Amino acid sequence: MLEVRNIEAGYGASQVLFGVSLTIEPHQVVSLMGRNGMGKSTTIKCITGALPLRKGQIFFEGQEITNLPADEIARRGIALVPEGRMCFPNLTVREHLVAFARKADAKQDAAWDLQRIYELFPRLKEREHNMGNQLSGGEQQMLAIGRALSTNPKLLILDEATEGLAPVVREEIWQCLGRLKEDGQAILIVDKFVKIIESLCDINIHIEKGINSSSKNANIFQNDRL
Repeated sequence: MLEVRNIEAGYGASQVLFGVSLTIEPHQVVSLMGRNGMGKSTTIKCITGALPLRKGQIFFEGQEITNLPADEIARRGIALVPEGRMCFPNLTVREHLVAFARKADAKQDAAWDLQRIYELFPRLKEREHNMGNQLSGGEQQMLAIGRALSTNPKLLILDEATEGLAPVVREEIWQCLGRLKEDGQAILIVDKFVKIIESLCDINIHIEKGINSSSKNANIFQNDRL
């Protein structure tokens, strides 16, 4: 589904990625691990079109998407739950979910509509008429995930999926991601809770100083459940 080939990228004169490669198959859940500043979020920005590549290529469903505009990449079926959630303070929960809604492709088994998102996150139904800035951090994260799902993505990307959340809310988010996996949703996830990620994901990719599979410092390992 997704193939990232030896990408290099950075900010100004500072290079962050030095040849990162990864692949994600349909229905697969993959993690991107590493310490802070190693290039995880930069890799996600390159995939979603927020940061141009200096070298390398990115393919999605067999088509090259290297350096396409972010909106075009989103229309092709890649949805991002960004670090920091980025909910709009002047939109209600319902408006968030309706404004970004996109019809599912014919090949997708089940569409994400308002009712299905509320079934996954009942608290969003309770807060349906609340503004984005009237939600707790956990509720905002649920809304950010629901907003991404409303686009009916083929690939869901989560950057720092449970950062700053209370343990009980964090557990609820993990349970919801487990349900998405059972439904066959392809996911790329970045998070600091290694033990939980290892149990959830099929493939775990470690990135060190902007390098992964092309370096002797790389560590890509596959769970025994596959």
